[in-house]
Amino acid sequence: MAEEKKQKIDDNVVFVGKKPTMSYVLAVITQFSDGAKEVHIKARGKSISRAVDVAEVVRNRFIPEIKHSIEIGTEKIQAQEEGGGELNISTIDIKLFK
Repeated sequence: MAEEKKQKIDDNVVFVGKKPTMSYVLAVITQFSDGAKEVHIKARGKSISRAVDVAEVVRNRFIPEIKHSIEIGTEKIQAQEEGGGELNISTIDIKLFK
């Protein structure tokens, strides 16, 4: 039961990276077309601006009645180079819901 719940949550998350913005827009719209009540758009670092673009394109061009909430934060990760300390990486989670 817990695994089914986790799988359902993961299905409603779009992780934004280096692909074109419209690829992620299509993924979000597909989630809503499949009956999802909410979709999370998550990004870290330099991809944050692309995640905001995805949310705005979905909201302004395709599903104008959609609502949103935004959470921002920071993750601490270990630097990969030798002798490196911790790096602070900015994160964003944009929740779109009907």
